[in-house]
Amino acid sequence: MTVRGELSGGSPELAGLANTVLQPGFVGVEVPDWLRRRLGEGLGGVALYSRNLVNSAQIRALTAALRAENPDVVIATDEEAGDVTRLEALTGSSRPGNLALGAVDDPELTERVAREVGWDMAFAGITLNYAPVVDVNSDLDNPVVGTRAFGADPLLVARHARAWVTGLQSAGVAACAKHFPGHGATATDSHTGLPTVSSSAEELAVTTLPPYRAAIESGVRAVMTGHLLVPAYDPDSPATMSSRILVGLLRQELGFDGLIVTDGVEMPSVAERYGVTGAAVRALAAGADAICVGGERKGAGVVGFIRNAIMAAVIDGTLPEERLAEAASRVCRLAAWSAERRRAASAIARTPESAGLAAARRAVRVRGDGLPLSAAPQVIEFVSETNIAIDRATPWGVAAPLTELLPGTTAVRLGAEDPLPPQADGRPLVIVVRDAHRHAWLSARLDALLSRRPDAIVVEMGLPGPGTPGGTHITTYGATTASGRAAAELLAGHSSLAQTSSP
Repeated sequence: MTVRGELSGGSPELAGLANTVLQPGFVGVEVPDWLRRRLGEGLGGVALYSRNLVNSAQIRALTAALRAENPDVVIATDEEAGDVTRLEALTGSSRPGNLALGAVDDPELTERVAREVGWDMAFAGITLNYAPVVDVNSDLDNPVVGTRAFGADPLLVARHARAWVTGLQSAGVAACAKHFPGHGATATDSHTGLPTVSSSAEELAVTTLPPYRAAIESGVRAVMTGHLLVPAYDPDSPATMSSRILVGLLRQELGFDGLIVTDGVEMPSVAERYGVTGAAVRALAAGADAICVGGERKGAGVVGFIRNAIMAAVIDGTLPEERLAEAASRVCRLAAWSAERRRAASAIARTPESAGLAAARRAVRVRGDGLPLSAAPQVIEFVSETNIAIDRATPWGVAAPLTELLPGTTAVRLGAEDPLPPQADGRPLVIVVRDAHRHAWLSARLDALLSRRPDAIVVEMGLPGPGTPGGTHITTYGATTASGRAAAELLAGHSSLAQTSSP
């Protein structure tokens, strides 16, 4: 299969179809020349990452420049409004994420938060949001879902999936439920390896599929595939490359007729097995409509290689042209829907106050009676590994907002090998962790500290584990800026404890 240079025998129409289904990323905060050329040739989509986004004015200028080259381009990003944020990657999300919203379990609140996300995205000029995550978090050791899920109860996840989709799309931004058919019951991160979902079809029907049914019934415009091996449906091909899953299950059984977009085809879980171009062609042949690429592989080269590989696959019969045309038509249909809905939504009055901080406050749970603090504390924040979807530059924690509320607070951040600082006698100690139960070194260090300071307050900002260590234990269900502020208010006595209960 020829993939270099201009493909011999490929018509302009075929090249146009191949261009339409691609959603690549790029480097920089302005549109590079190669991307301008590709857009002029009919590139159908662009995926934005936090490396492209600085502030509101810059993002609006960027999306306007993209549309100047192709007015119909689908502009996508994954603004989950939790630990995974792109619009607020440099400041941390001003809203709680899915797990916190699930803890509150108020679908009207979830819909309002998602609507506000949609307003921000529509104002920024973004068409498609690779969100919400509707995976059911049924494995505490899951390294990639965690706080990104609404919870472990399929029915709870389903009702919040419905609310999130409804809220976001009311602002004219297309929602994209992910990672189909469900990434929650895995202990492998699909960014690095190929997870296997071992449940039977009967088990999946009542555990992972209800949120997708709810999202589809709510009119979700897109679904993102998961790079998952699901032997109950297909023992040989990952979901992204499986027609049994994309067509047989998602299209025929669940009745979804919107856009199917792949997770990044450069991810090792599929790229190491098929190559980036092979993964893209196989996904289209299996029923996917749009190819996301560019999280780790970005630039003009990969776009040209994939486009040429798609054209070559049509020419040699590997990929029917009718299938490619169908995929391209769905991309165009989503672009048209978003343009029309954004115009209609722009006339709707916005709620003047954000629901973000209020939602984060409602999510916080406390066990113990050591609040508020009696004096400015010493804060130790342990930095544990997070999955690749969470930007390493995104700020998190409790120390910064607590220092504002209680001057004299001191803080240190520690990794696995850093020595513990001396604990000041007579001062409260606050220990901040993320997913403590998932990291043996962190659990050990936490136990060691608590053996010396059983009165210490532990703030868990990740997925709660089976226990609640510490004299007082605070659970925020996420590490967003809003969640950190809500916890700091409780610690400082600046917020009501009406929501306290056992996590």
